[in-house]
Amino acid sequence: MQGKNYLMIPGPTPVPPKVVAAMSTPMFGHRTQDFQNLHQEIVAKLQKFFQTKNEIFVLTSSGTGGMESAVANTVNPGDKVLTLVGGKFGERWSELTRAYGAEVIEINFEWGTCVDPQAVKEKLEEHPDIKVVFATQNETSTGVVNDIESIGKIVAQTPALLVVDGVSGVGGIEIKVDEWHVDILTTGSQKSLMLPPGLAIQSISQKAWEKIEDNKSPRYYFDLLKARKSYAKWNTAYTPAVSLFVGLNAALDMMLEEGLDNVYARHKLLRDATRAAIRALGLKLMAEDYYASPVVTSVYAPDGIGADDIRKVLTKEYGITFAGGQAQLKNKIFRIAHMGFAGKMDVLIAISGLEMALARVGYPVELGAGVRAAQQVFLGVQS
Repeated sequence: MQGKNYLMIPGPTPVPPKVVAAMSTPMFGHRTQDFQNLHQEIVAKLQKFFQTKNEIFVLTSSGTGGMESAVANTVNPGDKVLTLVGGKFGERWSELTRAYGAEVIEINFEWGTCVDPQAVKEKLEEHPDIKVVFATQNETSTGVVNDIESIGKIVAQTPALLVVDGVSGVGGIEIKVDEWHVDILTTGSQKSLMLPPGLAIQSISQKAWEKIEDNKSPRYYFDLLKARKSYAKWNTAYTPAVSLFVGLNAALDMMLEEGLDNVYARHKLLRDATRAAIRALGLKLMAEDYYASPVVTSVYAPDGIGADDIRKVLTKEYGITFAGGQAQLKNKIFRIAHMGFAGKMDVLIAISGLEMALARVGYPVELGAGVRAAQQVFLGVQS
């Protein structure tokens, strides 16, 4: 008998049955009034999530496609841009902007730490001709949340745009686009938004539109000016993933019904329980408490034991999938996602499986210690 599988990676994440059912709706045309009504409804709901009055575009693309759209529409060859790098996805901003011919200035932060807003301020003062600042809300590769509010206040005092990768965070971590001066926020469907991969979502400020209108970089599929022209009639420039739009509408309804404050509180509770469990097992967390991600927890493997060895046991024996480390963190850390369609029992299952996997690979684990610590957090009991 094939066992049940538990997907605990930061994307793609489990899709709720209600969303799966919605996506099984019979196909309908994307140039119909039905689609236009759906599109308008989705945008109104996304504006609540993004806390913005900006136009929001739903692109049929991966999250990385959304990131490329942000670059292609704001960066000309030779433009000076600032990328804030503290992990694999901060690096992706550097790679994308270089591909579009930008002069890239990087500020590198130790992986597992957050961006220092003061360093951003100093770099902008040093280079007042920087056109765009590229930041990451939730650095998925390390489990760190960056202070977008503080970064936004700094960038807003300059002519530069602030472009934020919210691919893994939006839906699980609050972001206030207008209040925090985020000019372009881009996210993806397959993480905290509880959908399969295939949609990128972008909010565009008026300040950003002024740059986009003057931008000369070649682009076709990701041309936001074309997207804006279609948006006026609640259409899309090219064929959208209709079923994913339907699923997105259902997922947004689920989260709005739960209440956004409750959604964000749930993710923080799952984080706190996971971190308490990891500490109880004597393992080392990668991120400090005050910038630890509510949606993914990164954990160092014990000395002398490969993180991938632990992950292999989890998958093979218990049907639990954790994510591994990337780049220099490969085989050094494992990552436990608690984003999107996740609850208390998901964390307890993950920690229980981790305890058994640790025992299998020879780590002196006290069975039940991690589960007990997580339970105490859920029950509000002081350990």
